[in-house]
Amino acid sequence: MRGTMMDFPLTLPTILERARRIFPRVEIVSQKPDKSITRTCYGEFHSRARRLASSLTKLGMKRGDRVASMMWNHSKHLEAFFGVPCGGGILHTLNLRLHPHEIAVIAKHAGDRFLLIDDVLLPVYERFHQEAPFEHVIVVPYGCNGVPQGFLNYEDMLAEADDDFCYPKIDENDGAVMCYTSGTTGFSKGVIYSHRALVLHSFASGLAEVFGMSFSDTVLPVAPMFHANAWGLPFSATMLGARLVLPGPNVDPESLLDLMVNERVTIACGVPTVWIGVLEALEKEPVRWKFAAPVRIVCGGSASRADPEARSFRPADQASMGHDRDNSHRNFRRTPAAHARLARR
Repeated sequence: MRGTMMDFPLTLPTILERARRIFPRVEIVSQKPDKSITRTCYGEFHSRARRLASSLTKLGMKRGDRVASMMWNHSKHLEAFFGVPCGGGILHTLNLRLHPHEIAVIAKHAGDRFLLIDDVLLPVYERFHQEAPFEHVIVVPYGCNGVPQGFLNYEDMLAEADDDFCYPKIDENDGAVMCYTSGTTGFSKGVIYSHRALVLHSFASGLAEVFGMSFSDTVLPVAPMFHANAWGLPFSATMLGARLVLPGPNVDPESLLDLMVNERVTIACGVPTVWIGVLEALEKEPVRWKFAAPVRIVCGGSASRADPEARSFRPADQASMGHDRDNSHRNFRRTPAAHARLARR
């Protein structure tokens, strides 16, 4: 005998529609390369993600097609995180820190048809474009003036897209996002995250034993969105309605501390090297940054040390450094929170 509860597919369009209905005015804050700040909200993000899905479908994206991205952490990359899979495609986040030849090999191996790229990263693309298989290159205005000839303009595409896009039929086990390792143990290896896996991971992120994230939080993903999906935070924050602060390429200690203070961040996630640098900046200028409330730090990606990483922000800055461990990059066959472990305080 089967249960009588609803049988509902776990797919990303459900998260996207939830954000529109429940959290339309919650902010998404992005920092540009020049450190200027732009602000949008989940309501506008919902509309733009659907327009992206519509635009890519008109360009010829079919179910299961790979759409590569080379972008920093900002709201337009978040639009791709939902627009591509909600249109039936698979978003493939390319690691822009790899050697250009390796990026081209990975894109070719993945069978990427389209590329979404920040205008400021076009010099990287120029170093491997002859080896790349992309049918269409879509440039996202982010830090430069204008889009060069020969490329599609992201903003123009969205402006011409339909508002009444209908989601295609998506199975919860269909691929949604693709990532490759950084090749530390041989040739880069790829993995495809299903819609189901990402939705379940987003649910888990709200657990106290994982990220303890909720709609009352302001989340700063320092981990790049091209590295293990920024630990799933783009999906988790959208589902839970958390306010997002996206730092762009500015992840030096001073820039991060400015963002954490000015935007009242409550959860920040990054690798040990980032937080060691932040602690050193605080010790160097102990009165420069004043925190209004404690900040929880999720730290992962490599083995951690008790000193100085686990020291507290509290004495000098009225903000505690929680020490959550997440070895998310060690096993790409699981979503990041499968490895999360709450440190004992």
